[in-house]
Amino acid sequence: MTQPPDAPLAPHLAPNLAPRLARVLLDGEALTRLSPILEADRAQAVADLTVDSRFAPIATKPGDTSQGPYELRLSIWEGRLILDVRHLDGSQAMTLGLALGPLRKLIKDYQMLVDSHIKAVEEGREARIQAIDMGRRGLHDEAAALLCNRLDGKIDIDLPTARRLFTLVCVLHTRA
Repeated sequence: MTQPPDAPLAPHLAPNLAPRLARVLLDGEALTRLSPILEADRAQAVADLTVDSRFAPIATKPGDTSQGPYELRLSIWEGRLILDVRHLDGSQAMTLGLALGPLRKLIKDYQMLVDSHIKAVEEGREARIQAIDMGRRGLHDEAAALLCNRLDGKIDIDLPTARRLFTLVCVLHTRA
């Protein structure tokens, strides 16, 4: 079961062996056509995930006793989010496919908020920018809870990690 966000990260493990992400890679041609805001969101999410995340696959290959850190390769294929989890030596730990259907409305809402943010910045409307940022935080919280629920029993993640993963899902889903 997914642990609460304030639960300690496996205190018995050395920090370099913690169940976390050390690398995050995104596949897809959409990455070459991102708006400056989405590119900044992508870069920040990847940086944050590699510095501070809880990510522990539960269903790894038989006999696999690795406890991390991991490399995560994210892609979208045939309407599914593919999480290709690897050990740092490149060997595969697990691959998981999640249907994007339950996330589609949240992804669409996120894109609308990004578009509204761009317009508000262009117009110099500081109060509007702050309101949009509040809405974006709420959307991230809702999406993070959904991701935690959908990954329950498969990958142990906390809410901050799930929020950042949702950002990357939105980036992958973008079709500029």
